[in-house]
Amino acid sequence: MKDVIHLLPDHVANQIAAGEVVQRPASVIKELLENSIDAGAKNIQVYIKEAGKILIQIVDDGVGMSITDARLSFERHATSKITSAQDLFSLNTKGFRGEALASIAAIAHVELKTKRDQDEIGTCIKIEGSEIISQEACVTKAGTSISVKNLFYNIPARRNFLKSDAVETRHIIDEFQRVSLAHPHIAFSLVHNSGELFQLPETNYRQRITNILGGKTNEKLVPVNEETEILTISGFVGKPEYAKRTRGEQFFFVNDRFIKSPYLNHAVTAAFEGLLKDKAYPSYFLYLKVDPKSIDINIHPTKTEIKFDDEHALYAILRSAIKHSLGQFNVAPVLDFERDPSMDTPYNYENRPASTPQVEVDRNFNPFKNDSSFSGNSVTSFRNNFKKESTAGWESLYTGLQSESSNMNLDADVKAIEFESEEVTGNLFGAQKVEKTQNSTFQLNKKFIISTLKNGMLVIDQHRAHTRILYEELLKSITVSAALSQQLLFPLVLRFSSNEIELLKGIMDALEQTGFIFSEVKVDSVEITGIPTTVSESEVEMLLEQLISDFENEVPENNFSQTDLLAKSLAKSMAVKSGNLLNDTEQLHIVNGLFACKEPSLTPFNKPVFITLPVEELEKKFM
Repeated sequence: MKDVIHLLPDHVANQIAAGEVVQRPASVIKELLENSIDAGAKNIQVYIKEAGKILIQIVDDGVGMSITDARLSFERHATSKITSAQDLFSLNTKGFRGEALASIAAIAHVELKTKRDQDEIGTCIKIEGSEIISQEACVTKAGTSISVKNLFYNIPARRNFLKSDAVETRHIIDEFQRVSLAHPHIAFSLVHNSGELFQLPETNYRQRITNILGGKTNEKLVPVNEETEILTISGFVGKPEYAKRTRGEQFFFVNDRFIKSPYLNHAVTAAFEGLLKDKAYPSYFLYLKVDPKSIDINIHPTKTEIKFDDEHALYAILRSAIKHSLGQFNVAPVLDFERDPSMDTPYNYENRPASTPQVEVDRNFNPFKNDSSFSGNSVTSFRNNFKKESTAGWESLYTGLQSESSNMNLDADVKAIEFESEEVTGNLFGAQKVEKTQNSTFQLNKKFIISTLKNGMLVIDQHRAHTRILYEELLKSITVSAALSQQLLFPLVLRFSSNEIELLKGIMDALEQTGFIFSEVKVDSVEITGIPTTVSESEVEMLLEQLISDFENEVPENNFSQTDLLAKSLAKSMAVKSGNLLNDTEQLHIVNGLFACKEPSLTPFNKPVFITLPVEELEKKFM
């Protein structure tokens, strides 16, 4: 019997490894940017075409590579970052696995141009699917330029699973922002399809955050600084009043490496306890410096997960540092222990017993003694005149009433009173009877609406039902006829990042069909003068933030998909929530509106809206 176990060829092994390292074009951007940073670059330029599917090019001014290093860099587990296993516990570089370039070269066409400052000419290497096509000398400037073309050209299944260009571009921008936020001392630029998206000069942390997220971000930041034996914390948190409904502005950096840590995120949220609105998330940009020996980065190829030696201590320090900063800058309410010295009790009075205060009265004091205008005669005459005037006024008033009552028709008054009493009594009881006959719905647990059927019972999820109703109404408003809009007394100004503003511009026409009126759109803000009639002014910011989040995660590829996603997002945000108490009229409105829809049984997200319980099934419960 032949042996069945054998070694895989290198190109096959590289393609398998690429499945973990390179998941999408954004993964290539991240790995190549980290290589440029480890090379000591001070200026990094990124060029992409069609969201990185056609071209990804990174140009830096780092130290460059020699001919031998350039060739070895594409071999698996070839790296300049570590030399022994002990180096894994004292990592000060971004990369250390030696897998990135080999994995990228296995699934794309790669061209590398590199040159050291002391060399006269550089090296150019072309690789396709792990196979070296050419290696020759070339003229290039000091540093490295690497181009990745036709990503996943030899793995059609992986290429087909890529999202639309807009979605992949969004992921590329996210990775670009994470790397650039961690290294403000490096200048970055990003160009997509010949259009410049970012031009970030060398600066400090606060200015880098402002350059990426917009000029108004500066006023929202609260600095955080804490230094202990375990770690050093620096960075910024957002003021509670600027908290968002999404988690888009939450960044942790450990030793200048972006990480994801739900545990540390909980520490930040705990520090904001009592300061945030319901379902609002704080913004933070926190940079942690720890001893490399106390962390383990080698958890996942993406290197976004880290294990800490003492997570509990980090949690407590991070939480207290943020609470201290919020109190120090008068963001969180604090107790004022400063007292007014004038209100202090003197020390010599401290042990004295309290005594009853003495009140002195001058019994001979007469305020009218020397005032000639208040003589006895004048006072008497004043009183007499007052009595005469009051008596005359009283008699005339009474006489007038008698004359008016004599002209009234008492029979008409009696009939009118009896008629009014009968009318009110009849309407009152009649209304009660009508309500009893129409009250065919009941709200259960502030979540479900129970209604009766001829052969059973109907249970409706109120949030899902209202979502379906609003979804079809919004689709009609966008595609057929524009919805009504309510004008605001004062314009509403909302702040967004530059990326969010660009996204809003793309869907602004559809939003105006739903009832929104935008009077002005700036680089980092929008001014709204009209909103849909079904939306309150206090809900507008939350609704638009949720809409932006939905479009960032699932950008549609055509106009129909855009309209559908817009209607879904708005309907989900505007619909009545579970936990809201509904009166009988509101319950009937939802029930009647639901069954007037074209597809009442499913939500726009293909989830059931209601269930029916036949009488037979109920009877079985009592068998």
